[in-house]
Amino acid sequence: MTTVEAGVAEKDWAGYQPLPEVKPRSERTIGIWAEQTLIQTKRLLIGWSRDPATAVQALIYPALTLLMFHVVLGDTISSVTGIPAVYGQVPMVMLVAAMSGSVISALGFKAEKATGLLGRFYTMPTHRAAGFTGRLLAEAIRVLVTTLFVLIVGICLGFRFWYGPGGAIGMILMPVFFGIGFAVLVTALATLSDGVVLVSVVGIISNLLMFFNSGFVPVYAYPRWLQKVVENQPMSTTIDAMRGLAYDGPIFTPLWKTLAWVLGTIVIFAYPAIRGYRRAAETGA
Repeated sequence: MTTVEAGVAEKDWAGYQPLPEVKPRSERTIGIWAEQTLIQTKRLLIGWSRDPATAVQALIYPALTLLMFHVVLGDTISSVTGIPAVYGQVPMVMLVAAMSGSVISALGFKAEKATGLLGRFYTMPTHRAAGFTGRLLAEAIRVLVTTLFVLIVGICLGFRFWYGPGGAIGMILMPVFFGIGFAVLVTALATLSDGVVLVSVVGIISNLLMFFNSGFVPVYAYPRWLQKVVENQPMSTTIDAMRGLAYDGPIFTPLWKTLAWVLGTIVIFAYPAIRGYRRAAETGA
């Protein structure tokens, strides 16, 4: 090394500022879990916002479904029941959109497993639960956006809130709560089946719930032997509670039935979903 080079090196070293010391943080803490859950949520929401198919599934499809039901069946149901049909159709479409959108999320989960992305996250110093909870939070936000969009279309068709802001907030949050429970169920199924089977199973469940509920037609319009099943299935109880919060009808009874359905679904399928999510990450690592 020449004298000039040595002088330059000595000058550079003299001006060297040591990097700040960063204390090590455990990835198992609650703070890290919350922080990384938000990061995973942001990642998923950005990806969904850039996917045209997801936008169509979350916004256009529910809006067109509501318009179709209103045009084809709205006047008939209103004349028979004496209650504007829009107060059953808007909650029903919100819940159908929450269920169908969960399939997009589940297929995205399977794509991340196939590409090895879940495995890469598993080998990094990240909280093990952040991926799963981030997906649920992103799903809740997606359902909320869809619910608000459907509500705007419903207001254009005559939907109104008769019990003030409290009833409106409660009615809007019901599909989000319902969607989280259904997302746990779909995630558990996604860890146990391939994409084709998943779409088929969820499609069958969604169609049965959609065509046999109290939002499509009144319960008394169904055969007598089927009325109790229709009245107490989770989609009907949620629709009845939402109708009561927005327009008229019982609130407490359908509300506690909905809580029982959703919490029961979470209790039953949360552990298989968590174990399946971890297994998918481990096998892809």
